[in-house]
Amino acid sequence: MNVQSLKDEILKRAAGAGRFIVAVAGPPGAGKSTLSDGLAEAIAEAGESVAVLPMDGFHMDNAVLEQKGLLPRKGAPETFDVRAFLATLAAVRADDGEVLVPVFDRSRELAIASARAIAPETRIVLVEGNYLLLDEAPWNRLDGAFDYSIFIDPGIDVLEQRLLQRWYDHGYDDETARTKAFGNDIPNARRVVGSRRASDLVIRDF
Repeated sequence: MNVQSLKDEILKRAAGAGRFIVAVAGPPGAGKSTLSDGLAEAIAEAGESVAVLPMDGFHMDNAVLEQKGLLPRKGAPETFDVRAFLATLAAVRADDGEVLVPVFDRSRELAIASARAIAPETRIVLVEGNYLLLDEAPWNRLDGAFDYSIFIDPGIDVLEQRLLQRWYDHGYDDETARTKAFGNDIPNARRVVGSRRASDLVIRDF
């Protein structure tokens, strides 16, 4: 399913609804951000108001992770402020005013508070992240939070290649890149794929 056909499906399902919330979930390296941005552009071009809400904005700060002994596992389910994410998503669902949401700055490895606004007139919200469908507490409290859910699963072999290349692209040597990819990213990817709730649609490659 390509972006245009997926856009058509979302608009068909959202017809007559007020705010319509879509989950774009999947393991790290699956292409969630690329799909979400492409969908947002296509939906906007169709004349609908749309916003993207990235889960990455709810990363705990490095100082907090260091205190908890979780800094080497940054990006794992335990390293996010799930309570704040749930509260923000509830505010988006309530649709009773502007909602300011944080955005993660990858160049500085930190979340910037109130960096993006979801306006009251925004009808379709694309929520993008690794753990939206994770069937583990507290993430399973998101069950029923989405009107439509998409899961991207290109397969572990593809993910391993992409996640390793991601660290090479950041300038890391082979040993460091492999440590980061196989020590954290790929175990997280296996966890996402192996323990997830059902989705409305599974995309095998994007």
